[in-house]
Amino acid sequence: MTKANVSDFDWQNLGFEYHDLPYRYRVVFKDGKWEQGKIVEDSNLILSEASASLHYGQQLFEGLKAYRRKDGGINLFRPDMNAARLNASAERLLMQTFPEDQFVEAVRDVVAANHEFVPPYGSGATLYIRPMLIGSSAVVGLQPANEFILNIYVTPVGAYYKGGLTPNAYVTSEYDRAAHGGTGRAKVGGNYAASLLPGHEAKSAGYADVVYLDPRFHETIEELGAANFFGITKTGQFLTPKSPSILPSITKDSLLKLATKQGLEAIETEISIKELDQFVEAGAMGTAAVISPVGSITHHGQKHIFYSETETGPQTQALYDELVGIQFGDLPDPFGWVVDVPLK
Repeated sequence: MTKANVSDFDWQNLGFEYHDLPYRYRVVFKDGKWEQGKIVEDSNLILSEASASLHYGQQLFEGLKAYRRKDGGINLFRPDMNAARLNASAERLLMQTFPEDQFVEAVRDVVAANHEFVPPYGSGATLYIRPMLIGSSAVVGLQPANEFILNIYVTPVGAYYKGGLTPNAYVTSEYDRAAHGGTGRAKVGGNYAASLLPGHEAKSAGYADVVYLDPRFHETIEELGAANFFGITKTGQFLTPKSPSILPSITKDSLLKLATKQGLEAIETEISIKELDQFVEAGAMGTAAVISPVGSITHHGQKHIFYSETETGPQTQALYDELVGIQFGDLPDPFGWVVDVPLK
């Protein structure tokens, strides 16, 4: 793949896709220790054909973004949370953890190295950051790797869902994203591989994505495709699912705090698919999607419409505006979430 140039990009019309930028961060764990990490130019990884990541799925990833401020500087948003989640996922898969302070510095370094590719303020685009940890040693029998590669690449992206902050339609699925007691709380590739078929079927039927229900009884809402769900009730509650098989979302944690700040009662709880009538607004939330309003959910052929199928609800809009305002540095950050990227 040809290396990208800044002149290649139409910042106002970016999709959500990979571009081979000049630099990435890479570090190897070998002989019981992490070697010195460094910024490299080669976007290719060389792996043994017997790599544990290829055969037994011993691999995981993270996702966060860099935001261009109005003054030209660059913000990260809660990278310490990504560092902690990466290590939690690593522990679940018997992979080597990485020092969290070094993770944050590595993210800052790779963003600074590619700073020209952070989309301009006002474009609506961001620089997506993808850390990935893979088991690289060769194995044949089922066993954990003892060598690992941590690689962090970046790519400019636009909105995850076409149309941006426009309500989308979802449909419940008979498939499960992850097993109860499985790897649902870890950000591992296998969870996403399992979602490809149901997501394809839903999109082929005209929906944005699927609603995954709890894997034991298929009665309560888990996630919306690759995003978390929230609903705002008639009585001013901000509800989001609580389950042992849901990925801990940094965006969800942030919105729970912002909802409280805006006067809503923020609660993580089980949400029955049969109780959608309690919500006047609903949305999907995640690093990639930020907030995507949910216009409707169809369950067993019955369609439930929330605020509107064409317009964003006022409370959803207010939450989106404050979250994005903090991320881009336009609004005060009362929680200390924003981390500056020094440019040398």
